[in-house]
Amino acid sequence: MSWSIDHLPAVLSLIGRHVYLAGLPLLLGLLIAVPLGWLARRYRVLYPLLIAGTGLLYTIPSLALFILMPIFIGTRILDPVNVVVAMTIYTVALLVRTVADGLGAVPDSVNQAATAMGFGRVRRLFMVELPLAVPVISAGLRVAAVSNVSIVSVAAIIGVPQLGSLFTDGFRRNFMEPILVGVIACVLLALVFDLAIIAGTRLITPWQRTRRAA
Repeated sequence: MSWSIDHLPAVLSLIGRHVYLAGLPLLLGLLIAVPLGWLARRYRVLYPLLIAGTGLLYTIPSLALFILMPIFIGTRILDPVNVVVAMTIYTVALLVRTVADGLGAVPDSVNQAATAMGFGRVRRLFMVELPLAVPVISAGLRVAAVSNVSIVSVAAIIGVPQLGSLFTDGFRRNFMEPILVGVIACVLLALVFDLAIIAGTRLITPWQRTRRAA
């Protein structure tokens, strides 16, 4: 406990960096996955290509992807942008199928009713299909959030500071307390992300609360 108290400002700084490196890719990945998931659902010929193609991205080892990023985007090896881009790729890999399945779960009768009311394809997507698909997408987003918090810690091996730095520091000095602090902080951060997504989902889907109350 004494080490934790003495190094609290440093730990809080690492938490802030971890939130940035895990949270920003979550938002960017969702923005990219929504149109890709819609395309996969809208055009059947694209479904296997997009789902399998993005799914394969998740099989790339994270450490290798962090190291290879500078080759593709022209950054330095220690630039946090490498981690943001890599984590965005992983987020897209997890969410494209989720978005496609969520949109596919919207009843055809609902889509037909929206079309009959004069909704165009884009308007129907944003005002009917996506809102109804939110619970499914939210479930995938929760998985991606926890995954991001975990994978980001690997970037400490290449020198990008975040909570994973506590693991490498503790291992290098054979000192357990930084490792324990890092593990606990990662677990709590993943829990905060999860609760935030649940709260956001409930906020933008008030009809779900009404249905449960009924």
